[in-house]
Amino acid sequence: MTALELAQRGARVVLACRSKEKGEAAVYDIRKESGNNEVIFMMLDLSSLTSVHSFATAFLSSEPRLDLLIHNAGISSCGKAKENFNLILRVNHVGPFLLTHLLLPRLKANAPSRVVVMASAAHRRGRLDFSRLDCPVWGWQQELRAYADSKLANVLFTRELATQLEGSGVTCYAAHPGPVNSELFLRHVPGWLHLLLSPLAWLVLRTPRGGAQTPLHCALQEGIEPLSGRYFANCHVEEVPTTARDDRAARRLWEASEKLAGLSKGGSQNTNPKPGSPRNPLAQIATSPALSRFRNLSFPLLSEGQRT
Repeated sequence: MTALELAQRGARVVLACRSKEKGEAAVYDIRKESGNNEVIFMMLDLSSLTSVHSFATAFLSSEPRLDLLIHNAGISSCGKAKENFNLILRVNHVGPFLLTHLLLPRLKANAPSRVVVMASAAHRRGRLDFSRLDCPVWGWQQELRAYADSKLANVLFTRELATQLEGSGVTCYAAHPGPVNSELFLRHVPGWLHLLLSPLAWLVLRTPRGGAQTPLHCALQEGIEPLSGRYFANCHVEEVPTTARDDRAARRLWEASEKLAGLSKGGSQNTNPKPGSPRNPLAQIATSPALSRFRNLSFPLLSEGQRT
């Protein structure tokens, strides 16, 4: 829905997805509904650092502009995958961290530009243990903890990125979409439980279109540049707990992330997932042309029932 809204505003949109089949199907649907043929698919698996490098190389060689980088991909469970690293942290934080690093020169060249990181209210439950940051995750309890930790990492990353980008013309924002009716949490539950929870999800959760509004606000709203590095929910800045505004922890996470992304000595050597490991479909959106060309349309407002 985020990509559709941007395409309807006339943006050129690159959908960077792990699944070629689902990515190309999404491109077809978005082109058809928006009437904009400037929507393309490119392969990206955020669990593989090699894939991130390959995507960045292909993107930079084929796309002259980058005005918006929206980190929309994420997983909440490892599924049946058995990796020797923290898969949830890799997909939700380390992969986007590396991708941002690789694309920053293009973002700076096209400033003013923006980076939007999909966060979550789950960051409030996060507690980063730097001694075990990349340890494998086993079982649903550890997965819930790892997901919350990865969302805290998203908020701290955005905070430190804003500090490092000050004066560059590139701003960044952490966006909480709200509780959205998607496959993020239901994908791996047993079939009988899925049947039980699906109707409830339709009743109490936000539609994907409603969930797209805060990321779109952070991507397009004029005048929020002074709020770079902040956390947004329901299209407004929201205060975060002390754990999410700890500048020392943000800097420490940045340095740890450089190692995990292979950007400094002692970095992780786990650049590829095991062959055949299942993955949730991922989506990451890079958009252009210039922001001013597709900012000047009003946002659909969230109803009171959607403001949670």
